[in-house]
Amino acid sequence: MSFSPPVVTPSEVLPALRERGFAVLDRAGLSALVGVPSETLDGWSPTWNDLPPDGYLRDGGRYRSRRHACFVVDGESVRPVPHRAHWQPVEYNALHGGLERWFEPMLPGVVSQPEWDRLLAAIAARASELKGRQPWFVEAHQFRIDTTDGIGRPTPEGAHRDGVDLVAVLLVGREGIKGGETRVFEATGPNGIRFTLTEPWSALLLDDERVIHESTPIQPLGGQGHRDTLVLTFRAKGFQGP
Repeated sequence: MSFSPPVVTPSEVLPALRERGFAVLDRAGLSALVGVPSETLDGWSPTWNDLPPDGYLRDGGRYRSRRHACFVVDGESVRPVPHRAHWQPVEYNALHGGLERWFEPMLPGVVSQPEWDRLLAAIAARASELKGRQPWFVEAHQFRIDTTDGIGRPTPEGAHRDGVDLVAVLLVGREGIKGGETRVFEATGPNGIRFTLTEPWSALLLDDERVIHESTPIQPLGGQGHRDTLVLTFRAKGFQGP
């Protein structure tokens, strides 16, 4: 059984984040929020076919490929920073925390486009509305989770927070799979919700201080399948590091 996502309009994103700690946008809503046509976003999707394998999976899996890039967003200014390792403390990632992970950088065909800057600036503006105006230290992750091992795990660390202020999970696409259900829970309460993102370039925004999230494993429907996402994290006062 698949539950439909509780979609809100762009004008309802901030109230939803304040009330529930998360907000879901459909394809049209994300396009309107960030001011980027859906067709432009679709043009980035083929770059997910060129993601190197993640060599850091501590569960022994081969199901994840990714690229990574970092930026500082201050108002309308989006500045790429020199390529750096992705690092999380063990308090937020029990499986891969405490490890400097050097992933291959995202390609210029995506991050050098003016629409990329527009995407980051628009979501950073929501973070500023929620947390106060300030520069945002942004990490971008292109993920492909596939069924090479028979099962793929979008969040092998389990339900977690990322140790940032705002998380945006953009579904780029899914092909030939079942599963991949999104689950969002209150960090300090009993409530939770489950739903499945299926529409390309639909999005989930999360107040990382207030909610915990995970995605369930994927399985193939026939031959090999995959689930592609773009995950953006926005953090005040600097990137996470050792």
